[in-house]
Amino acid sequence: MQVQAMRYTCERGVEVPVVYVNDETGPGIAVIQVEGGMYNLQLEQSASGARYGYPSDGSHYVWWTKDDTALLLWHDGTDGSEKTLLEACERN
Repeated sequence: MQVQAMRYTCERGVEVPVVYVNDETGPGIAVIQVEGGMYNLQLEQSASGARYGYPSDGSHYVWWTKDDTALLLWHDGTDGSEKTLLEACERN
């Protein structure tokens, strides 16, 4: 099992601590700390980068990384739309 703790600084100086957990038995996990809570997100299929979300039809956060950058989205489970909450997140 591989565990990596990282910190990203986003627009307006917002910091997002993230712990990535990867092993051979299942999808990777990102534990993000945002808006006063901790959220476990699973690796999802994406065309580019690594996209982490919650495997349900409901509303949830999406953490999307590529190289040393990331963004935080809100996925609306009622209509499937996604709204950017934080962008220009750079890994420290």
